[in-house]
Amino acid sequence: MLVTFVYTHLTIVSVTVYLHRNQAHRAVGLHPIASHFFRFWLWLTSGMNTREWAAVHRKHHVSVETDEDPHSPVVHGLKKVVFTGTELYREGAHDLDLVAQYGFGTPEDWIERQVYTPHSWVGMALLLMLNFTLFGLLGITIWAIQLMWLPVFAAGIINGVGHCKGYRNFHTADASTNIIPWGILIGGEELHNNHHAFAMSAKFSIRPWEFDLGWLYIKAMSVFGLAKVNSIYPEQPRFNPNKDQIDIDTTKVVTANRLHIMADFRRLVVKRVYKEELKLARGELRTRLKGMKGLLSRAAGNLNGYEYSRLEASLDISNRLKVVFDLHKSLEALYKERSASAESVLLLLKDWCTNAEESGIEALEEFAARLKGYTLA
Repeated sequence: MLVTFVYTHLTIVSVTVYLHRNQAHRAVGLHPIASHFFRFWLWLTSGMNTREWAAVHRKHHVSVETDEDPHSPVVHGLKKVVFTGTELYREGAHDLDLVAQYGFGTPEDWIERQVYTPHSWVGMALLLMLNFTLFGLLGITIWAIQLMWLPVFAAGIINGVGHCKGYRNFHTADASTNIIPWGILIGGEELHNNHHAFAMSAKFSIRPWEFDLGWLYIKAMSVFGLAKVNSIYPEQPRFNPNKDQIDIDTTKVVTANRLHIMADFRRLVVKRVYKEELKLARGELRTRLKGMKGLLSRAAGNLNGYEYSRLEASLDISNRLKVVFDLHKSLEALYKERSASAESVLLLLKDWCTNAEESGIEALEEFAARLKGYTLA
């Protein structure tokens, strides 16, 4: 059991630190010793090709939840991705044009060209012989478990469940979710929504209660000069309680921190007003309000046309929620004014705050005051 744990754990660490954060996204740099150890271990235990993995993953981010996404449960269905995720990955990896376009910057040294790529099966065969020599028939079981680990947890659970079930800190344009807040079993990859929100971040945990095991390894390696963090997600915008006017600095903070601010709006306004309305409602009205919870929580993200129409129709039962929803839409629309001048965005933001303050809804009034307090200083 200990040997099996070490095998599978090293493989997951190799995937999340080396393949994912280092090779695919360049969020962390690795010393050649660490980089080659991970590359060798993946060849030995899975036969995985660095260039193909990085290419397929980059294509996933570029085409997420579309017909061109190599492994989206939204397109292929959850069952197919969970149980045949490896086959979907291989289809992408065998697309030579895809690999050529997205596999840039990955290792192309002698050992990659002469050993790892043309003889991807040799490493697994060597590991099988080593296991059998050390442990007999039990070694074959260890080898089989090791071989199944990535298809089940990485290709299946992360690519499947991680785009279907779980909670969302950020309403990204895709369906990504955080499966659980403690990324231990799969090295931090469980925090998939956080990753899609800030793909270039070396750290996946964002909320105080979240834990990213891969980040722990990166920090430990950096102490010994084996890793260097290249980029990390932007922190929550700074807040000055004494600042009560919207200025150009405010617009810069708001436009640069869209995901954080929209997450705050859902947490501090949408959820609060919904709970207040639900507490006051009785009978059929309360039942109808309960049915809106899921739609409201996804209001900024992944509502299809039918769900959006259903939500808008449901808002007729609560004027306060309708006001909140309309201001939510107008705040989202403000971020689409990318071609507008800073002065134009400033006027739009001032109008938005005025509407929020005149709404008579305490949560909106407090959020407008919070926006005014955002500062670069």
